[in-house]
Amino acid sequence: MSKKLKWGVLGGGGDSLIGVLHRVAASMFDSYQLTGAVFNPDHEKSIEFANEIGIPTDRIYPDFDTMVDAELSLPESERIQVFSVLTPNFLHFPMAKKLLESGFHVICEKPMTMNYQEALELKEIQKKKNNVFALTHTYTGYPMVRQMKKMIAEGAIGEVQKVDAQYYQGWINPIIHDPKLRATTWRLDPEKSGISCCMGDIGVHAYQMLEYMTGIEIRSVLADLNYLYEDNKMDIDGTVLLRLGDQAKGVLRASQIATAEENNFSVAVFGREGTLKWEQENPNYLYLLKDGKPIQTLKPGNIYNSALSLDGTKLPPGHPEGIFDAMGNIYKGVAKAIRGQDYDPAEFPGIRDGVRGMKFIETVVASHAEGNVWKKL
Repeated sequence: MSKKLKWGVLGGGGDSLIGVLHRVAASMFDSYQLTGAVFNPDHEKSIEFANEIGIPTDRIYPDFDTMVDAELSLPESERIQVFSVLTPNFLHFPMAKKLLESGFHVICEKPMTMNYQEALELKEIQKKKNNVFALTHTYTGYPMVRQMKKMIAEGAIGEVQKVDAQYYQGWINPIIHDPKLRATTWRLDPEKSGISCCMGDIGVHAYQMLEYMTGIEIRSVLADLNYLYEDNKMDIDGTVLLRLGDQAKGVLRASQIATAEENNFSVAVFGREGTLKWEQENPNYLYLLKDGKPIQTLKPGNIYNSALSLDGTKLPPGHPEGIFDAMGNIYKGVAKAIRGQDYDPAEFPGIRDGVRGMKFIETVVASHAEGNVWKKL
C-alpha cells in the first residue's frame, strides 16, 4: 500500500509558474501522489496538460464542484486527501471553504481570502473540522529564515528594537503606464485580486515574515500608498510604518514599480545586542552583526544551525538551495501534520497567518484612505 498522500490540484496548469513550483515541491520527499486535478477552466486544456506531464486523465475533472462531488463518492481509502488551491485570488475562499467543509486538508496560495471577514469565517470552519490548513508563504521554508527565527527566539540579538522589511519588484512598471495593458492585468482588477495589489501580493509577505521571524505581533500601522494614476484603483507601491510591542518599531517598503528590480526581498531585525539580516535573492546566507566584531555569515547545513533549519536542508554545506526547496519544506511539514507525526509549528504557515495577513491588507488600505493615519491591527 502506498504511503504517499493522495493530492489534488486546482489551477496551476499550462505555463503557470506557481504550478511548477508546487508540483516540484510536492515531489521532493516522496510524500504526495498527484491523483486528480482541475488545471484549467477549459476541460480539454486540463486533459492536454495532464497528458503533457504524464499523469492519468481519469480524475482530471471538468470543474471544481464536479471534482469534490466525485471524490466524496469514492471510498475514503481511494479519495484525494489534500488539495492545493493555486487559482487567482477571488477563488481561494470559496474553494478552501468547500474543501474544508467536505473534510479535505488544504494547501492554499496567498492571500487566503478576498477580505478579513472571509478569513475569520474560514478560521472557524477549520477550527470546527480540525483539518490541516497551510498557507504558502514560501519564504518561511528557507533554512536560514528558520535559523533566523530560532536565533531571535533564543536571544542571539537581545530584545528586538527595530525591524526593516523591503520587497521590491518592477514587473508592473511596463504595464501601469499603458491604460490598455493595465486594464487586462487581473492583479489590477479589484474583482479578481481584492482591494490591494502591491500590499496584497508582496507587502503581506513582508508583514508575515516579520511576525514569523520575531514572534511579535505588529500592533498598528501607518501607510502611504501609491496608485500613480487616478483611474488605477489598486496600489502598486507603498511604505508602511510599524509599531510592535511597547518599544520596537519598524518600516515595511513594497513596490511593483521599482524599475528593473526582480524579486528584491530583504529583512533586517535589530536587537539590543545585535542584528540579523537575510536577503531572498541570496537565501543561503544569514548575516549576524555585533558591535565591535566582524560580520558573521551563517550558511545552511552546518552543525551550528537549529534542528528546524537542518530539517529543511537537503544537501551538505556549500550546495545552494532555492525557492523550490523552500516550498518543498512547507509541503514536508504539511505531510507530517496530516499523518499525525511530530512537527514544529514553524514548518508551515496556517490559518492564523492568513487571518493576520488579511487584517494587515485591509488596515493598510484604510490607513492610507483616511489620510495616512495610525490604525490598530
